[in-house]
Amino acid sequence: MYRILIVEDDAVIASAMKKGLEVWGYEVECVSDFKNVLSDFARIDPQLVLLDISLPFYNGYHWCGEIRKFSKVPIMFISSASDNMNIVMAMNMGGDDFIAKPFDLNVLTAKVQALLRRTYDFAGTSSLLEHRGAILNVSDGTFTYDGEKVELSRNELKILQVLMENSGKVVSRDTLMVKLWETDSFVDENTLSVNVNRLRRKLESLGLTDFITTRKGLGYLVE
Repeated sequence: MYRILIVEDDAVIASAMKKGLEVWGYEVECVSDFKNVLSDFARIDPQLVLLDISLPFYNGYHWCGEIRKFSKVPIMFISSASDNMNIVMAMNMGGDDFIAKPFDLNVLTAKVQALLRRTYDFAGTSSLLEHRGAILNVSDGTFTYDGEKVELSRNELKILQVLMENSGKVVSRDTLMVKLWETDSFVDENTLSVNVNRLRRKLESLGLTDFITTRKGLGYLVE
């Protein structure tokens, strides 16, 4: 089942699109907080975004650019501003398709199906984890915060993935070593400490100090 995120501030249009796409078996959610679109995006981890251009606070071009900093998810722009300049702008900002309002729901569904088919017939999907505005893309091993991105090593990715999946909970050093042992011949206490310290430096380079805290005698925590 594909997940679709609708970023449309007209509640009537958003509801109609949601109901129309759910009939075809899609899992559909609508953004309600237009100041924090990325939080909903990371939480839902959609395979397709339907994005209006005219939105409160920031327009669709802004959010398309923000999403493109860490994700290649297909984005279809939906707008009544369907002149050539807006269509070209939408494509240049990273959009994959454009449909003009008013539109027929059958046409929208056909376009959605075609875009999903082109994107995922020969490609995998991504996996995103979000915490405090920071986004970890498990599929490509990148971590993004405030528009800046760092690439993580395999071990750094494994550590941060486990910690973010258990945010608010202390994860023991033993648990992390077992996770790392899945892909390495041997991981000892010192190796884990080296990787955690290296990971912390990368996060601090993005302005995230104390993102990972140590609980002496217990383990590590993302809170």
